[in-house]
Amino acid sequence: MPSGKPTLCVLGELVVDLLPVPEAGAGPEGTAPQYVARPGGNALNVAVAAGRLGAPVALLARLGTGPLGGALRRHAELSGVDVSGFVTATEAVSLAVIGVGPDGSPDYGFHVLGAADWQWTPEELDRVLPEGTAVLHVGSISGWTDPGAGAIAGLVERMSGRALISVDPNIRPALADGPVGATLGNDRAGVLARLDRLVARADVVKVSAEDLAWLEPDAGDLDEAAQRWAGRGPALVLLTDGGAPLRIARPGRPLLRRESPSVEVADTVGAGDSLAAGLLSGLLAAGVTDRRSLEALDDDRLLGLVDDAALVAALNCTRVGADPPTRAEVDAARAGR
Repeated sequence: MPSGKPTLCVLGELVVDLLPVPEAGAGPEGTAPQYVARPGGNALNVAVAAGRLGAPVALLARLGTGPLGGALRRHAELSGVDVSGFVTATEAVSLAVIGVGPDGSPDYGFHVLGAADWQWTPEELDRVLPEGTAVLHVGSISGWTDPGAGAIAGLVERMSGRALISVDPNIRPALADGPVGATLGNDRAGVLARLDRLVARADVVKVSAEDLAWLEPDAGDLDEAAQRWAGRGPALVLLTDGGAPLRIARPGRPLLRRESPSVEVADTVGAGDSLAAGLLSGLLAAGVTDRRSLEALDDDRLLGLVDDAALVAALNCTRVGADPPTRAEVDAARAGR
């Protein structure tokens, strides 16, 4: 990809989310709920959110077969995302069926066996990586599912020191372990080992309390967990816990906390992805594209970036599904506070 402009490069899966239509009710016997198909997946959500914020962003993804593929591409394009890094694949598009709990939290059922997203090769990645990659974001299912996870980890290792590396574990327990995970070749030991390889080279890690419940069942106090993760190698760890304060940890520094904006929540689908996009877009705009400049950020500048990212995530939660705000919407919301 011939572009030398400093770019946020997002690498990962494309998923079609099937979201329930609450007002549609069900069939006469209660067995025919209605769903609407929406573009989703960690990488697509992050890229779209960054594009809507005006960041130069490229999405690297393997686009599977079927009628939904074109909609995924178009969704990214409409948000200003560079999709020249899409690889045309022969495998299927990933599908997630989502239920929404009373508190707006999502519950996932996945149809992803043999999907395009997990089949990356090193040659494909080398061919589509933008020359101007200044920030590289990886993780989620494609980051810990072989065979593609190995290729992604290899790219992260090659780019370490050349770009700011961001990792989001984004654990989906049903796919990481147990009978369904086994169909993908995943088990706890394998997933943990693949994530360890990514986190060891990460500069930024965003991890949720839900992730930690699977990754470290005995993690205990979240303050201590955030600081422990900062000791694993990243220069910055952002630990989210639903609507509770964000925890911000850096090696050798006091833990910071930040309240999230209070909004009326429709659901929380895509909230973490929007937060990551807001933070990475802010870092890119500030010229923070290497570890040294990230470590040099003082608390006030860092907290300002985190506050902006939290507002992006909060505005996403006011709408159904992963539907992040534009830069104009964020600016308007900030001005109104």
